[in-house]
Amino acid sequence: MNANARRIWLTGASSGIGAALAEQLLEQGHRLALSARSLEPLQALAKRYPQQVLVVAGDLSDAAQVRAIGEHIAQVWGALDCAILNAGTCEYVEVSAFEAAMVERVMRANLLSASYCIEAALPLLRLGNRAQLVGVGSSVTFMPLPRAEAYGASKAAMRYLMEALRIDLHAENIAVTLVSPGFVDTPLTQKNDFPMPMRWPVEKAARYIAERLHQQPFEINFPGTFIAMLKLLGHLPKSLQVAIGARMARTEAKTKDSQ
Repeated sequence: MNANARRIWLTGASSGIGAALAEQLLEQGHRLALSARSLEPLQALAKRYPQQVLVVAGDLSDAAQVRAIGEHIAQVWGALDCAILNAGTCEYVEVSAFEAAMVERVMRANLLSASYCIEAALPLLRLGNRAQLVGVGSSVTFMPLPRAEAYGASKAAMRYLMEALRIDLHAENIAVTLVSPGFVDTPLTQKNDFPMPMRWPVEKAARYIAERLHQQPFEINFPGTFIAMLKLLGHLPKSLQVAIGARMARTEAKTKDSQ
């Protein structure tokens, strides 16, 4: 076993960034507790890395199941060195038929589930080495985008949650890192019906994250040019942001109509 191996709990590990990140971290020699609703992909990784993988599948939107996962990790490992809260979903709002239930679903998947995991992880991180809490947010928090009301609100809440935790956990030497990806080619984004500029392959995104985690930065975001562009647009006067966003919305509507 790698002398620098860390005990890492990774959620949303069955597909997309989570699955690719699991591969990267296992290749680095770390031990991973893997969570997702889908059991089969986790079992496949456990078969390939039998000494490194602990399968802790479950529905992370169920607080009781998350508590049970935390208890199982505690029984097997005794502590965590890192928790990576990657699980989440995305749904787009059609404002002509605004659905509050959609907002609730996305908030539960992206924010409440992460909160349940934080509650389970913190006692274990307090017993770990160079403890680190990692949350996966989104570049959408840098500027409001069309149809992203539910998803963007959940990720904006995730950003605030992680940044406030960074302050409150500072005295305990628990580092807090927020990951803010741009567009990444995953099963989730493949459902999108609009252009995704500067989209990265999922393996490239996972490698970028994995190579920087040990530095325990405040934030990991990519691609650099795309993030810089969004941040610049996010500092424009609101009237210009609305004009730009409205033009994007019209473009997307035309794209859908022409298909």
